[in-house]
Amino acid sequence: MKKLRTILIALTLMLGVGGVALAPQASAVDVFQSCTETPDSPVCKAETEDEASSMVTTVINILLFIIGIIAVIMIVIGGVRYTVSNGNPGQVKEAKDTIIYSVIGLVVAMMAYGIVNFVVTSFIPK
Repeated sequence: MKKLRTILIALTLMLGVGGVALAPQASAVDVFQSCTETPDSPVCKAETEDEASSMVTTVINILLFIIGIIAVIMIVIGGVRYTVSNGNPGQVKEAKDTIIYSVIGLVVAMMAYGIVNFVVTSFIPK
């Protein structure tokens, strides 16, 4: 069973990496081209770099908030699983893994937040 699982994970990773590596090159789309027709749309109002960077920052803040909520819920679930395990080594390990992976996910999300904020403040002119 473990061998089949390993093979499926390897195939999924190969297909995912191959799909990204062989994807056709995308060209940029001018989203502000339609601003002559509908100048009141949120995209047209954020045509300047400052408003666009604040839009990106707002979206990232919302995503980080959602990820934080999910991580806290998963930590609580891991704690409940740890408490209910009654010393069963398999269940204790699964509960600890849940807590560890939740904390790792939260740390990765915070690092991504820092990187995005650094890029937005450093490379988008004001």
